[in-house]
This record gives sequence, structure tokens and C-alpha cells, in this order.
Amino acid sequence: MFSKKRLLRGVLIFIFISFGCLALSAAAWVSGQDISPLDRPLPQPTIIYDREGSAVSRLSGSRIEPVPLAEMPQALRDAIVAVEDKRFYEHSGVDAGALIRALYRNTKAGDVVEGGSTITQQLAKNVFLTAEKTYSRKLKEAAMAIKIDSSYDKDTILEMYLNQIYFGEGSWGVQQAAKRYFGKPVRELTLAESALLAALPKAPSHYSPFVAPNKALNRRNLVLSLMKEQGMISEAEFKQAKEEPLQLHEGAADELNGRYRSYVNHVIEEAEALYGISEEELLRGGLRIYTNLDTRVQGAIEAAFANDSLFPESSDDIPVQAAAIVIDPASGGIRGLVGGRGKQVYRGFNRATQLSRQPGSAFKPLAVYAPALENGYTPVSRLYDGNLTIDGYTPQNYDRRTRGEVSLREAIVHSYNIPAVWLLNEIGVGKGFEYVQRSGIAVAEADRNLSFALGGLSEGVSPLQMAGAYGSFANEGKLVSARAIARIESKDGRVLYEAELRETQVLSPESAYTMISMLQAVVQEGTGKRAMLDRPTAGKTGTTQLPPVKEFEGIDGAKDAWFVGTTPELTAAVWMGYDQTDGTHYLQTTGGAYPAALFREIMSRALAGVPITAFRVPEGYREHWKDSEPKRQKEKDREREEKNREKERKREEKKRQEEQKREEKKREKERERDGDRDEDDD
Repeated sequence: MFSKKRLLRGVLIFIFISFGCLALSAAAWVSGQDISPLDRPLPQPTIIYDREGSAVSRLSGSRIEPVPLAEMPQALRDAIVAVEDKRFYEHSGVDAGALIRALYRNTKAGDVVEGGSTITQQLAKNVFLTAEKTYSRKLKEAAMAIKIDSSYDKDTILEMYLNQIYFGEGSWGVQQAAKRYFGKPVRELTLAESALLAALPKAPSHYSPFVAPNKALNRRNLVLSLMKEQGMISEAEFKQAKEEPLQLHEGAADELNGRYRSYVNHVIEEAEALYGISEEELLRGGLRIYTNLDTRVQGAIEAAFANDSLFPESSDDIPVQAAAIVIDPASGGIRGLVGGRGKQVYRGFNRATQLSRQPGSAFKPLAVYAPALENGYTPVSRLYDGNLTIDGYTPQNYDRRTRGEVSLREAIVHSYNIPAVWLLNEIGVGKGFEYVQRSGIAVAEADRNLSFALGGLSEGVSPLQMAGAYGSFANEGKLVSARAIARIESKDGRVLYEAELRETQVLSPESAYTMISMLQAVVQEGTGKRAMLDRPTAGKTGTTQLPPVKEFEGIDGAKDAWFVGTTPELTAAVWMGYDQTDGTHYLQTTGGAYPAALFREIMSRALAGVPITAFRVPEGYREHWKDSEPKRQKEKDREREEKNREKERKREEKKRQEEQKREEKKREKERERDGDRDEDDD
């Protein structure tokens, strides 16, 4: 008897110790689960705002757009708990009753057909585990759920769950789901809408209201009935919500994603280059970037680029490419840009800002005429336009003709090449070189030669650089660095970076206005007529010829075509050309044709309804050259007049002498006839 008692006591002690050891092992295993990723802040998208402060685009490297539990309607929280885990606020992460029920049904079915998972377990699975249906995974899920429940309060767990669960149609988290299905933020959801979202996580594809609206409605109404049974809503609320029809949002899941792609790509480039912000920070840091984007201007550019008739036709499926950018010359703010034709991709090549091409004659105002005006030349100054060879360089006018002499104004209006090269040689290449550098365009030392006058550059320029440089003409000679970003704030509203207005006087106000006057003449009567607007417009065309290589022998075409122009309000640069120019892909147009017409279309749309204003005239400005030309010019004119008079005098003298000779010959013949008559009489 005694031995039996001792044996029983020993067995009980063994069982107790075994269970104790098992419990300790289980506790240690649960405690050892790593749930630290839950402590990391959920990645938040960066929002981009236009110049009016309205959100226009979103940058995100995450499928999640987190929102605090406080911004989620109570009806949504209750609906999720009612259908997914009605004992959520009572259990410790694992619902033992639900697990036993699931174990019984799975054993009976011979497979894992029911999970019995709580909200906490589903959170663990979403964040840490795969979706495989095995007992080992379920055990690990349960251990993690217990650890999560002991580490966080219930509301925090519910917030994490609702921000990370999948609701179908590519929507992760309630914020994305609310926007996808109802086109509104989660805080604005109704009871019926909340119930529909709560109905989806069980089988998002099966219950999708877009695919199976009847199934979605039945499932929604089931959620509503569960909420009523659990005392979360009244009978009246239940009936009203049940009668509410499906009213789905048919637009994109997030209308901000992917908008204004070219502009946003430049914002990313600028944030990295100027402020050292990494792409990772931009995609996940929840920044607020306020820009100079004008949606009306951006819309004008995008609408113009969508019109194929504004672009040359291509011989095959490779399109003629193009880029355009519009800036405010007074502030330097980039109001809009498009970096190419066709669909623009995230961080794709942006021709408006990253292109580097020869500018052709659009460069003349920068390389030649602006520095010439600063060095005493005027629109009526006479420039040489004849056969010219300097140090082996022989420029040609586009029409292969020469005119002896032309005024500076005529040279720029009709885009003559020889006068531009001759003038750069007169003022010195260095002066043109320095002015271009002051205008914000980097040029190589190898460019310090006379072909610089015609835009012959080793690296080329971008539309952004050209628009910035031309902007100084409309801004009384002041160059303001072009910027897309105005300021950057953290997600809690702290200003992290703010753009500084960097202004440089590159040209006197008088010379800038004189240049504007001549560039207006280019549009009114010269090569830029197709750019003419119903308001003051100034600009310059540019065309670069095909390289002189065997591939292009006998081909009459161009490589690049430009129009750069300005109104008092906005400055724009337009480029056209092929990404890869070859014997079958080249332009058969000039800057005065398609680029000028595209400029006109963009600016007409962008300035529609904007009051017409004139270019600002500098105080005390007068066109002094009209009544007081430089002494050198007067002397040259007098010399020319003297030469012309001398030529005329010589022509008259020669004519008189020839007339005298004819008269003398006539008299001689008459004398000979009279002599013959006398002999006959004899």
C-alpha cells in the first residue's frame, strides 16, 4: 500500500514537473519570438504639392498608406472585430475555443480547412510568416500572437492589423481600400461602407464588389447582422445600412500615384542634387514637398504633347521625340515640363532637363548678340555679310547667299550665320563665352572658338538651361536659378529645406529690353512667325544640321530643332529630334516650323484668360541709336556713301565719255559720206 502511494505521488510529481518544464519551454519559446519589426514605423508616402498648396502627386515605395486608429470610424473597427475576431478584446492573442473548434474540423476533414486565427494571429502571419497551411506554421503564428498581445495594447494591435491587411484590388490597408472602393479617405466611411470593407479580408477576390457585387452585398449584410447581434449597432442602423446600395468609385486606386510623371521625376532629381535627400527617404519618409508646379501650365503642355498633329510624322514606329519646359522668369519657378512623347515612366530619361543637344541659332542671342549689346552695338549697327574665312573656319548662311552688310537687327530676325560669326570675332570669343557661363550654361574650354556663335558646343544644352537663360531677357537682365522645389517639410510639418532665390544681373536692363524688342521682331516678321500669340511674344528659332559624315551625304535634313521664347509672364523652351539620329531617322523641319507651332499651342493654353501685359520698359529707357549712332558707325556710313557717290561719278563720267565717242564716230561717218558725194560730182 505504502509503495503504491509513493508510486502515485511520484507519477504526479513527474507529470507536474513535466508540465512545468513544458510550460517553461513554451514560455521561453514564446518570449524568444522576434516581433521587433512591428516597432519600426510603417513607411509613409511623400506627397507633392503644387504652387497653390494642393496635393498633386504621391511618391511611395510601399504598398501601405498608414493611418492612425483615431482616424478610422468606430463602425469600421467594430465591423472588423465582429466578423474576424469577436473575442478580440478578451483573449490573450490566441482564442483557445476557436483553436479547438478548428482542430476538430481539420481532423474530421483530414486537411487544414479552418484556421481559427485571431486578428493578432493574422497580423503575425501578414508581417512575419508565409500563408502555408501547416501545423508548424500555426504553432509559430500562435506563439508570435501571444508575444504581440503581451507587448502591445489591443488598440495598437488593431491599428497595425487594419493598416496591413489585404482588402483586394491591389489595396493594402484600410486607407488604400477606402480610396479604391469608395474614392474617399477612411475617416469618411459610412456604416455600410465600413461593413463592406470588413467583409473582404476573408476572401478578397471572391467577394470583390467590382467582380461579384451580389456576393459582396450578401457578405456585407452578414457583417451588419453580426454587428447587430453583438450589440454594436441598433436595429434601425442595421436596416438603414442594409438598404444602402453599392456606390463604388470607378477611378484609379489612388489618383495621385503616377500623376505629372515628368515633373515629379525632376523633383526627385532636384531633391537629391540640391538637398542630398535619398530616394529611400523620398519613397518612405512621409515628406511634404511644395513645388512651383502650375497645374494649368502642366496641363497645357501635356495636352499639346497628346496632339500628334503638332509633331512631324516618322517614317516608322520610332517617333520624333520632343521636350518642353515652362518657367516663370521673375521667380525661376518651373511651372511645368514634359520630358518626352509617349508614356513617361518613373525616373525615366527626362529630355526637358537631362537632354544635351546642340542649340543651333537659338544660341546666337546668348553667345553673340547680348554681349555685343553690352559692348556698344545697337540694332542698327552694320555687320559684315560676305564671304568670310577666319582661321580656316568658313560659315555659310542657310540660303547660301550673302548681302554685303546687314544690320544687327536684320541678322537676328532672319537668323543669318555669317554676321553672327563675324560679330563674335569682332567683340572677342571670350566675351560671348563669359556671358553664356553667367547665364547658367556650363561650357567646355574646347568650345572657345568661332563656331560657338552658331551653337557649336561639345556637350550641348538642355531645354531647362535655354529657358533659364532666355528668362533673363524678360526679367530686365536678371537671371533667377530655375527651381521646381519651393520647400520640403517633414511629415509633422517641420521645414527641412527651403529654396533660396538666387538672382544674378547678367545683362543691363536696357540691353535686355533691346534684346526683347529684336526677339519680338523675330516672331513678327522673321523665322519665328509660327510662334506668334495674341500677346507680346519674343523668341528665337534654332536648327542644327546633320553631321558632315558619309551616312548623311546627299540628305537635306536636320538633327535638332528648337524654339525658345518668352512672354512677360512665362518663358518656354521646346526641342524636337530623334533620340538616335541616323540615315532614316532625321528631321525634315526647322525650329521655325513644328517647334514654334508647339510653343504657340502650349503658351496659348497656359495663358488663356490671363490679362495681356507688355514687357517692362526700364526706367529712362530710349532707343538712343535711332538719333545718336556710335561715331564709328556714322563714319562707316559716310565712307560707304562717299564710295557710292564716287562709283556713281565714275559711272556718269564713263557714260559721258562713251557718249562723246559715239558722237565723234557719228560725225566721222558723216564727213566720210560727204567726201564720197563730192567725188561723185566730179
